[in-house]
Amino acid sequence: MFTCCLGCCGDGGTGHIPLKEMPTVQLDTHHMGTDVVIVKSGRRICGTGCCLANAPLHQNKSYFELKIQSTGIWGIGVATQKVNLNQVPMGRDINSLVLRHDGSVYHNNEEKNRLPANSLPQEGDIVGITYDHVEMNLYLNGKNMHCPASGIRGTVFPVVYVDDSAILDCQFSDFYHTAPQGFEKILFEQQIF
Repeated sequence: MFTCCLGCCGDGGTGHIPLKEMPTVQLDTHHMGTDVVIVKSGRRICGTGCCLANAPLHQNKSYFELKIQSTGIWGIGVATQKVNLNQVPMGRDINSLVLRHDGSVYHNNEEKNRLPANSLPQEGDIVGITYDHVEMNLYLNGKNMHCPASGIRGTVFPVVYVDDSAILDCQFSDFYHTAPQGFEKILFEQQIF
């Protein structure tokens, strides 16, 4: 008769150690405005206000998308956890850098760039965002809009906001369009190392 001294046999002798499942990146119901509604497994936002994703952008080059299900007032970009999640539109302070529904990109109440007038996102369009800790770039239906913006500092999260009947579906993986070269889906910190 012998006993296991490694402590790995407490599971009935199989020796298997269960792996912890990695969390899914989604909209964070703990970091959203008071009149925001999150549905579809943390992917769809409607109502009025802003919502951060549940994972910060730690890796060097991140990519995420949204599909405009219904137009209205909306925005997408990056923000720190200090941002006011009840203030629409975003981009009014140092805590957010966003593309607004009218094609303008705002940070600290300053227009940083603007999409071409003939390239404003419409219902059914896919807006992609790349972020590399210096610059945010915009993609419309997979096409680079050459509309860079920068200025935000600190740890940032993907952010979206809605008002006036806008409905947005966020994609943090399984993208509609291939991520630009060198960019990838958002990874939780423990997935990076």
